[in-house]
Amino acid sequence: MRENDIRYFQHMLEERRAQILKNIQGSSKELDELHGSHDVMDEGDFAAVSTDNLINEEILAKQQMELREIDEALVKIQNGTYGICEMCEEPIGTQRLKVKPFAKYCITCRQIAEKSPA
Repeated sequence: MRENDIRYFQHMLEERRAQILKNIQGSSKELDELHGSHDVMDEGDFAAVSTDNLINEEILAKQQMELREIDEALVKIQNGTYGICEMCEEPIGTQRLKVKPFAKYCITCRQIAEKSPA
């Protein structure tokens, strides 16, 4: 992969990382406010707050997972292995990286990994 491509993806990853950190901080603050709120008047209010809480926690968990994947991709940039499939060790296509810059697998290997039992 060319050096300017690496810089492009590094910039993309760093921007997404900053956005996720901002989102996580905002979500954490919102969850803290929900937990500390005593405005729950009845069972309907309680159900609404509980549902919001579950949704926010799920979003937070997904963003934390994406953040870990971004951090792994940034480490790969530093050690020169970025853009290489972890399964077949072939280059991951640039178009795939533009869609998912923290991709670990090429398209073919991703399909194999998804079909494999966990």
